[in-house]
Amino acid sequence: MKLLFKQKRQYQSDHTLFMQGLKDQNPTIEAGQQLGRSLLWDKAPTPLDEQARQRESRIAQQPYVYQNKV
Repeated sequence: MKLLFKQKRQYQSDHTLFMQGLKDQNPTIEAGQQLGRSLLWDKAPTPLDEQARQRESRIAQQPYVYQNKV
């Protein structure tokens, strides 16, 4: 069984080869991805007083959103 797994280590999928080729053609692609991630996801932590203010100003939602109050 060990021989089978050693042979499989050499395999690279078409997707992996495509991504490696793309990164070789455009070396700045990873820097652009990290910049995009920082714009969307990496946010500074919200101060505790701001978190408390947001919690207090939240409006309770009715259990079934699409039901009209009659």
